[in-house]
Amino acid sequence: MTTWSQRRVLLWGVGGSAALLLLVVLEIAARRYGEPGPITTQVQGVIVAPKSGPLYGGLALMTVVLTWRQRFIAVGVALGVDLVLALVRWAAGSTLTSEQSFGTGALWVMLGCAVIAVTRRTGAERVVLLKGVGLGLLLVAGRKIGDTWLLITAKAHPTVLDQYVATADHALGNPSWAAGRILEATGPAGSRLLHVVYAQLAVAAIVVALYQLRNVAAERRFPGHHLVRTFLVIGLLGPAVYMIFPVVGPVFAYGPGASGTGGVQWAAADLWPHTALPIATPHPMTYDDLTPRNCMPSLHTAWATAIFIHTRQGPRTLRFAGAFWLIATLCATLGFGYHYGVDLVAGVVFALTVEVALRTVDRGWDRRGIQLVGYGATVFAALLPAYRFLPLEMARHQVVFGPLLLLLMGSVIFGYIRTTRAWKPAVLPARQPEPQPEPA
Repeated sequence: MTTWSQRRVLLWGVGGSAALLLLVVLEIAARRYGEPGPITTQVQGVIVAPKSGPLYGGLALMTVVLTWRQRFIAVGVALGVDLVLALVRWAAGSTLTSEQSFGTGALWVMLGCAVIAVTRRTGAERVVLLKGVGLGLLLVAGRKIGDTWLLITAKAHPTVLDQYVATADHALGNPSWAAGRILEATGPAGSRLLHVVYAQLAVAAIVVALYQLRNVAAERRFPGHHLVRTFLVIGLLGPAVYMIFPVVGPVFAYGPGASGTGGVQWAAADLWPHTALPIATPHPMTYDDLTPRNCMPSLHTAWATAIFIHTRQGPRTLRFAGAFWLIATLCATLGFGYHYGVDLVAGVVFALTVEVALRTVDRGWDRRGIQLVGYGATVFAALLPAYRFLPLEMARHQVVFGPLLLLLMGSVIFGYIRTTRAWKPAVLPARQPEPQPEPA
């Protein structure tokens, strides 16, 4: 085994151990707040109707390692199991709640394939099938971990820093206020479209990932880097910042909130999106223990950026879809009041840093990549203290700090483009045949 292969095995071992430890820690933390953790909800999903989540999306990702015949069997068995369970629940007089959905069959099939891999496969076939199962289960587990973590952010942080971020957002001209008014002017049609885009981000990611992994079944190996890796790492690292910088978003901190999660009684003022935010000294503010502190950075922006990046090498339709999803997600995050403009800047920097870090690891710790990762991490680390300790200066000197924020984000984008282009193999021009003398 080569040195790099040994390192990859070590990385997989460390990553698996860290993921298991994270699940245990989150389970214990959730129990302290009187709620089931990710391990409990996952086990419950095997028996009873699971909470809404990408179960069939996980099954779709797993099937990239199967033949077409095996895919039809797997999906048919999953649908059959869910149909039988639905009939049993109907006969028993049990109904699904709004938080529950079908998907037990998909989970059973994934677990069944794991058993088949261990008991009926050997060598490379076992490894490939286990990787496929792991890919599908990681998507499901990621959703469970995210739900638990958002609960913990709300319980652990009774105060939020929205006033600081909202004040700093003056540097960009309060884009969420402007986007909120524009979206309101488009009427219900615009809102419905953006709601679909915002809510189905994971579906878009699965479609792109399926395209990238379309040859796994034939080649019996996974590509070195693909969208799922970026998606999962963003979802794993990003929420840690929520605990460092708890923010709920303008619609909650300065608007009417949303049904069942906060409301105007918790807001600093009812200003969003029609009244310009006054520039004043910010303070931490108390908020409820239900609304997730999931605003800084904007992970929806980070994920949409990752989708855009990974569609650039696809066909024209996929490239168009990736660009549309990024633009629509940015409009939705601002227009619905879920994020401030400075959140989006942080989200783009965060996504590009994670993406280039994963590509650098895949290339064997390339020097260019390491330098860009260090630069991106430095920019991201500088943004958060600036939002926290310099918001008044940013609001009062918009001409300076607005372009500076965009320049910092643009420098990371430029560095990413330059670095990834340098990684592309040079295409040599086709050699022209030597002219031959004509026969006499």
